[in-house]
Amino acid sequence: MTTTRQAAVVTVSDRSAAGVRDDASGPLAAQLLGIDGWDTSVTVVPDDVTAIRAAVATAIAAGARLVVTSGGTGISRRDVTPEAMDTLLDRELPGIAEELRRRGAEHLPAAMLSRGRAGLHGTALVVNLPGSPGAVRDGIPVIVSVAGHVLDQLDGQDHG
Repeated sequence: MTTTRQAAVVTVSDRSAAGVRDDASGPLAAQLLGIDGWDTSVTVVPDDVTAIRAAVATAIAAGARLVVTSGGTGISRRDVTPEAMDTLLDRELPGIAEELRRRGAEHLPAAMLSRGRAGLHGTALVVNLPGSPGAVRDGIPVIVSVAGHVLDQLDGQDHG
């Protein structure tokens, strides 16, 4: 019996949320997750802690077991996605964020400046990616390489 895995992508961008710029990273993340068998929705929110938290929590309440955010992980004043995770993540999984930065820096040294985080909210995995198609292309394979194992562990399966 095959079960559909539910995921959500939350694009964090003032300009995309205002309709000034098309969201390039969110649909790409959904496409790449779809290739790996995830049924994925995309939501766009502004760079606002409350809006980011609400979008992630809403996605999880609707059944998403994996939530990938794209955007808001940098060092500008409006980059607040990591701060939105402060009260959202129950447990951090720093190795995922570290690997995302390492892989990104192989192509673009500025990827080291990403403050993205990864962790658990209830029985869901939440991972922050920078807001560019390149970061999504580099990051989604890292995420899907461990997401199934993370969810198996959360569901009480053995380490096998």
